[in-house]
Amino acid sequence: MIFQWFNQKKKQEVNGPTAAVVKYDQVNQVPVVVAQGKGALAQKIIDLAEKNHVLIQQDSALVSNLIDMDLGENIPPQLYAVMAEIFLMIEDLEENI
Repeated sequence: MIFQWFNQKKKQEVNGPTAAVVKYDQVNQVPVVVAQGKGALAQKIIDLAEKNHVLIQQDSALVSNLIDMDLGENIPPQLYAVMAEIFLMIEDLEENI
C-alpha cells in the first residue's frame, strides 16, 4: 500500500523539514535544482539560507516536486509558472531592500 500525506503540516512534524535550492541559470535561461534534502540536511540548508540572508519561499507542493528531481536537473516546464511567480517576488523584495 502506498501512503500519501494529505496533511503537509503533519508530514513535516513527523518527517522533519524538506528543502530544495533552485538557481536560475542565465546561460541556458532555465531554473535548475542545485541542492535538496530532508530532515537534518534540509534544516542545515534552511539555516545556511537564513544566515546568508537568502530569501526562502515555503511551498510544500513545489518542494515535493523539486525533491524528486536529480541535482543539476532543469525544472520541468510544468513548474515554470510557479517558479516565475517566485522569481518575480524575490526580484521585487530585493529592489525594496
